[in-house]
Amino acid sequence: MFRTFFKIGLFTIGGGYAMIPLIEREVVEHHAWIDQREFTDLLAIAQSTPGVFAVNMAIFIGYKHSGLRGSIIAALGTVLPSFLIILGIALFFHRFKEYTIVENIFKGIRPAVVALIAVPTFNVARTAGINRHTVWIPIVCALLIWLLGVSPVWVIIAAGILGYVCRFKINNEKIKE
Repeated sequence: MFRTFFKIGLFTIGGGYAMIPLIEREVVEHHAWIDQREFTDLLAIAQSTPGVFAVNMAIFIGYKHSGLRGSIIAALGTVLPSFLIILGIALFFHRFKEYTIVENIFKGIRPAVVALIAVPTFNVARTAGINRHTVWIPIVCALLIWLLGVSPVWVIIAAGILGYVCRFKINNEKIKE
């Protein structure tokens, strides 16, 4: 487990959301530690809990697979590569930051990071059952956060309440039939 999460942490550029495809491939497809539905649920939980997204995912998956020991091992595997890379950059980057080639490399990486974040977004939407009838929900939530500055906490709370109310209403209608 440590090796798997170390590899995820080592080969992912762009932060927690860019790790989603690697985490999904490793823990769902390769090792089958969790299934696709659990993975989607863990995404929601990891996003709504405090802390670093990828570390939250590693802790939840590690705990599900091997308890407390697994969560510690998975978390260490996830953060250790970043720690070592940041340490190396801090020690040597000041020598290279003025070079045009280094600046251009970072400019080239930025669009790739956007793609790394976009792909899992579409995969999660498909798994979550987002379709042409429900696509308005994430769009409205994103616009509330982005354009109106509504706190994501309030958006999550409101979405949870609306989901409960809608499901409750649907279940009551089925009972009446």
